[in-house]
Amino acid sequence: MQFPRWRPNGSSVLGATTGFLRGLAQLVFVVGVLVAIFAGGGLALAIAHFSRDLPEHQQLLAYEPATGTRVYAGDGSYMAEFAAEHRVITPIKEMPQLVVRAFLAAEDRDFYSHSGVNPAAIFRAAVVDVVRYGRGQRPLGASTITQQIVRHFLLTNEVSVSRKIKEALLAYRIESALSKDRILEIYLNEIYLGAGAYGVTAAADTYFGKKLNQLTIPEMAFLAALPKAPNNYNPVKHHDAAKTRRDWVIDGMAEKGWITEAQAQAAKAAPLDARPHSEPEQGQPGYFTEEVRRELLDRFG
Repeated sequence: MQFPRWRPNGSSVLGATTGFLRGLAQLVFVVGVLVAIFAGGGLALAIAHFSRDLPEHQQLLAYEPATGTRVYAGDGSYMAEFAAEHRVITPIKEMPQLVVRAFLAAEDRDFYSHSGVNPAAIFRAAVVDVVRYGRGQRPLGASTITQQIVRHFLLTNEVSVSRKIKEALLAYRIESALSKDRILEIYLNEIYLGAGAYGVTAAADTYFGKKLNQLTIPEMAFLAALPKAPNNYNPVKHHDAAKTRRDWVIDGMAEKGWITEAQAQAAKAAPLDARPHSEPEQGQPGYFTEEVRRELLDRFG
């Protein structure tokens, strides 16, 4: 005697499957909401914790860079400068656009599109840093120009998680208080570029004896190569490293479409002829300007 086989009803199976999936989706949704709540709460607590002793970022709103006193002869010719930092202030609107873009290519290519911190750059740097860590090398990091300003004015160069969190929080605050152009203006006038030069205008004169609007593409790319480590890219002591870094900046400018490929190839073929100079320390002009400095101190303190 054969018994008929039981065949499940198709609609019953479909209904059971649909119900199971619906329940699973509801469970995933509830778990997702709970995770989001806990993550949001944890983030809020972390922000509150690290915000308690943050430096006051409002001081940047009234930023006034340190400048020197210049001495001129009776015929109006420049003789010397009294300054702890050799700097010539230049408004961002007066800087050639290609000079600005050279620094963006070197330091922060997404400057005008992020809000102070660049998550994509952080991820890319993290991948590279895994390899560097295995070699015992220092992490590269992915600091934006805004974060560099925070580190320069408000924090230290300490390598720690807490400092990086504070740096990010302050960077977001600065971006909400200052325009992008103003942040870039502060950076390009404040940054140290080696050989006693602070800011791009002073650096153009120090390395090439030129004004900003007289710089060639390879010259502006060289200046943009310096912020990372001015001493390591000294064109006299470390010529090959300086040229390699300069050419990397040029490639970055071409990659962003700020110069053509032909311009990039010509710029990389140009010799690196930067020769930093400083004020003379001896001779009659030196003695004379020192006497001027003493008299100014006697008169004005």
